[in-house]
Amino acid sequence: MANSNKPNIKDKYIKDFELFESKLNGQSKSYLHSLRKTAIEKFKSAEFPTLKDEEWRYTNVKPILQSEFIPAANAGEITPSAGEAEKHLYTGFDYYKLVFVNGIFQPALSDIDGITGNAIVSNLGSLKEPELQKLKTHMESIGDSDNAFNILNKAFSVDGAVIFLPDNFILDKPVQILYLTGNEKSEILSSPRNLIVAGKNSQAKIIINYQPLFDVKYFTNVVTDVFTDENAIIDFYKIQNESEKAFHIDKIDITQKGKSVVSNFSLSFGGALVRNDINVLLDDEYIENHLYGLYLATGTQHVDNHTFIDHAKPNCESNELYKGILDEKARGIFSGKILVRKDAQKTNAFQSNKSVLLSDSATVDAKPQLEIYADDVKCSHGATVGQLDMTAYFYILSRGIPADLAKSMLIRAFANDVIEPIKIAALKEQLNHQILQHLHSKDF
Repeated sequence: MANSNKPNIKDKYIKDFELFESKLNGQSKSYLHSLRKTAIEKFKSAEFPTLKDEEWRYTNVKPILQSEFIPAANAGEITPSAGEAEKHLYTGFDYYKLVFVNGIFQPALSDIDGITGNAIVSNLGSLKEPELQKLKTHMESIGDSDNAFNILNKAFSVDGAVIFLPDNFILDKPVQILYLTGNEKSEILSSPRNLIVAGKNSQAKIIINYQPLFDVKYFTNVVTDVFTDENAIIDFYKIQNESEKAFHIDKIDITQKGKSVVSNFSLSFGGALVRNDINVLLDDEYIENHLYGLYLATGTQHVDNHTFIDHAKPNCESNELYKGILDEKARGIFSGKILVRKDAQKTNAFQSNKSVLLSDSATVDAKPQLEIYADDVKCSHGATVGQLDMTAYFYILSRGIPADLAKSMLIRAFANDVIEPIKIAALKEQLNHQILQHLHSKDF
């Protein structure tokens, strides 16, 4: 495949890696850095995706490649005040707190006191070699299907959130992970690498919250790996509200074992160009997976949601619901594929994508896919694109409700199916408020 990208962008990042490596001193011999070196070697022959790649045919990444972002490890550190960090957190409930600025952990702004047993709730950069070795099998994967963005993350991932739950461990309160990004002096590349490993019969609720430190251009390039062993239950909430000048590419890989349950929520509000890749492998029997997605976009925002659920074993269930609300010249993409392998009998797999366009200039491309090789299954998929229900709108107006509020009420009702399953009541309430705020601030 011919590479039509900016000719020297890969050379630029390779030189950035050499500078980064020169600053490591003793850490250059660490296990973690050996993974980075493997990644940068693979990066040299990797390709950035283009419109010729089927899985990226609707998303042009040239704007990212035409900017010379500086890896956060090579830029000067920024330390916001506790008040600055607090205003971006979801509150009203108890939680453990991990705060990162430009992908670098901020211990003074974090709070993980009170975690007992052999559980780890920490950051990648602070892990000792024995802890890294414990997580070794989960950290070494660089798949052949990974594109240059994913590999670049692994080359520059100096930090990220790490959650390890031993067997039979139930985390007593949620973990909220706050990523603040931006630098007024430099265009930053932030490369968080998150790792979540849930042992047998373990449970946790995890919130990853991406917010801007400044309203400037930057690039958040994330990889998150989630592994759940037998009977584990993980509720995973990703909330992206970055600067509308920023780029955001996120790859989440979820691998589940027998009788585990994962509920993944992907909520996108910010960003100029956003790509959410979620890949799920149901690698045992009696697994449940639930994917919920909601995105609100206006102006010229571009939000691309790409999901893949691999039913590799029998007797599993997946439910997927994504909704988009677009105004002005925004563009949304939903590409969702469900694969049911030959041996995956008794599979139940359901996928639904619905979008509302609030202007004639907004566009949506929807590509739901089912690929089924088993014969004893229940599977369905569908996609709809439409306008607001005008009958309901005029009915609300007839009850004396102002027009802007009536519109917001209908949009809020449309989003409710995605928000209602959230199990943290205070988080649900704040997200409902955030959606309404977003609608009013953007003149939806």
